[in-house]
Amino acid sequence: MKSREIHHPRHFRTLSEMQHALNLPKPAHPLISLLDYREAAITHEMLSFDFVMDFYHITYNDSSGCRMRYGQTTYDFNEAGMCFTLPGQSLAGISSSGDPAGFTLLIHPDFFRGYPLERKIKTYGFFTYSINEALYLSDKEKNIITNIAGTINDELKTSIDDLSQDVLISQVELLLTYSQRFYKRQFITRKIINNDLLSKMETVLDAYFNSEKAVIEGLPTVKYLSDQLKVSPRYLGDMLRSVTGFNTQQHIHMKLIEKAKEKLIGTGLTVAEIAYELGFEHPQSFSKMFRLRTGLSPLEFRGSYN
Repeated sequence: MKSREIHHPRHFRTLSEMQHALNLPKPAHPLISLLDYREAAITHEMLSFDFVMDFYHITYNDSSGCRMRYGQTTYDFNEAGMCFTLPGQSLAGISSSGDPAGFTLLIHPDFFRGYPLERKIKTYGFFTYSINEALYLSDKEKNIITNIAGTINDELKTSIDDLSQDVLISQVELLLTYSQRFYKRQFITRKIINNDLLSKMETVLDAYFNSEKAVIEGLPTVKYLSDQLKVSPRYLGDMLRSVTGFNTQQHIHMKLIEKAKEKLIGTGLTVAEIAYELGFEHPQSFSKMFRLRTGLSPLEFRGSYN
């Protein structure tokens, strides 16, 4: 029997290694490179293979008919969008009905060493979003992003001096700050999508607490909820925090307290039995959380309704 051939993603440890593999000129700086798709003559065939990079990856795509796979998910870009990945994440199968338009910014983590951005970049949640959670830009926002990219590109073409890195770091941070602002705008302006996600989240939590799942599996986790909603945990948390002011864990706790109140008022179950039905291993943990959220113990809450 003929064995099935396994294709492993190509692993790029340096920018020079990747650009050499793509038949592109050597990067002007060993730790940061901006690939303008028109200047660099990037074609979709060049990006059609699976690859993993040991550096930060920021792509601005402005070509319709572009498809990108992230893990097992394929996503169609029908409008200008941005996506971000961390070092070590895999990308695959970028294809387009025409020549790609936009740019890709590649930054090795060593580029930030000794700068505050080395720590701050880890706080930008969108680096862990999935491709289908891309940032979509208005015409005004597109101009802002492309202008910053143009400044970075121009700086990389300038002879390196003792201020080059400071200038580039400031422009990268400006790009990330605007991206964060635009994501917050997107969470608010895409209300229909977000309200649908909120509604689905309520349905998932209701089903969880109304079934035997809590008894069998314990308290629902953020990962369980994001898996059910088919979004990344960080995207879900950032969206909820932006729209409701509460993160995912807080929403889980609010639903849990809501169900606990229903059982305390509508049943004769003991506090220990209610705690068990809600997924707590120890009744004391349930009582502590209930008091923290309501200001009353479970028995005091029940007594206030009798």
